[in-house]
Parts: sequence; structure tokens; C-alpha cells
Amino acid sequence: MPSREEVASAARALIRRAFKGSLATLDAKTGVPYASLVTLATDAAGSPTLLISNLARHTGNLAKDPRASIMVDETGALADPLQGARVTIYGRVERTADEGVRRRFLARHPEAAFYAEFPDFAFFRLAVEGAHYIGGFGRIFELTPGELLLDLNQAASLIEAEQEIIEHMNEEHADAIELYATALAEGEPGHWRMTGIDPEGADIALDGAARRILFAEPVMTPAEARKELVRLAIEARAGRQ
Repeated sequence: MPSREEVASAARALIRRAFKGSLATLDAKTGVPYASLVTLATDAAGSPTLLISNLARHTGNLAKDPRASIMVDETGALADPLQGARVTIYGRVERTADEGVRRRFLARHPEAAFYAEFPDFAFFRLAVEGAHYIGGFGRIFELTPGELLLDLNQAASLIEAEQEIIEHMNEEHADAIELYATALAEGEPGHWRMTGIDPEGADIALDGAARRILFAEPVMTPAEARKELVRLAIEARAGRQ
């Protein structure tokens, strides 16, 4: 059996890779659980974030009762989906004007920029209270917010520089990002782009597919991030030889 830290790391990575999930709210009229498909991103700490319309049924449900859960999984390619990993994160969904949430969501879902400015759309974040993770048969764990979310207290300079780092990597080092994907994360060749960076790793995406590139050690500053990104590129190239 994996350790709790290994399980928590797997759950965090699963959430970070998710482009979509099932949002469960309590129906405002009937009180019956109501599940809907939503697109997802994460904030820097790892909380799931949403861009949803006030006209949507689930948004009306949240206005009455913010309690909700989001399930993400990577079981679609398995003959027996119940053998695959999935996680249900629960808590309260709250509207947010955090510019970092907006930036990270649109970096992950650039097509959403078309309607992000519509007056009936807003960004929301799940204030995580816990999670239920299943990593396959018999691997069932309850996880706490402390196990799911990163502590950003020492990483203010990194978070402030995130947009600059991402733009630099995408514009100047697209070859390195593709190398991360193909040599370190079993991704297909293509124009991968970086969508987020945090103390634990970097998120990259290509046509609705995502990979999580983990750092060897937590990085807290832009200088530490640069050093680790260079190290990963060297590691990836060495693995190709």
C-alpha cells in the first residue's frame, strides 16, 4: 500500500491534470443532489476553480446552498473503470474576484476568454474541506485540506511572477516544454504550453490533455523555479540519449 504522502501527491496531481469534472450541488427547488459537467482549473494552492454562468442551474443551487463536491477521474480508457483513480473534493463553492484564479483558468481554457467577460459569468473557487480518494481496488483514503492544498506562505514572489514565468517559457522555451511532456510525462509530441507553476510543480497542456511536471524539491522564488526548470530540461534530454 502507498504511504499517505504518496496518496495525497497522487490526488493533488489528479486534480491539477483535470480539464473537467462533475459538479454536485443541492437542487434549490427539490433538495435532490444535482450533478453537472463543468470545466476546471486550480488556483496556485490547488483548489478547484470554475467559470460558470449565473443562468446555469448549478449556479442557482449554489446561491441557495454553497455546499458542493467535484469529482474528477482518469478512468475513461480502462476496461474496468472501477480500477482507476478518482477523487471527490468537497466543501463550499464561493465566488471570487482573485486575478490569479482568472489568469490560471484562462491559461488552461483559452477558449473561455470569449465568454469570460459576459456579465452573467463569474469565477468561483471550491473552499476545500476534504476529499475522498480511490486509487484502485482497496485503495480508499479520506484526505484533509492540509494534504490537498499547498502552503504558499513562503512563495509570494513565485506566485507574483507566475504570469511572467509562464509567458517566458511559452514564448522562448516551447521546445523545453514539449521535452518535459514527452520525456518526463509520457505525452505525445506537439505544441505543449505551460499553464501554471507553483511550489510543487508546473502544469502543461495540449489540446485538452494535461500533464503535471513535479519538481524534485519545492521552489519558493522565481530564481529557484528557473534553476529547477533548467535541471528538468537537462534530465529530459539525458533520458532521450
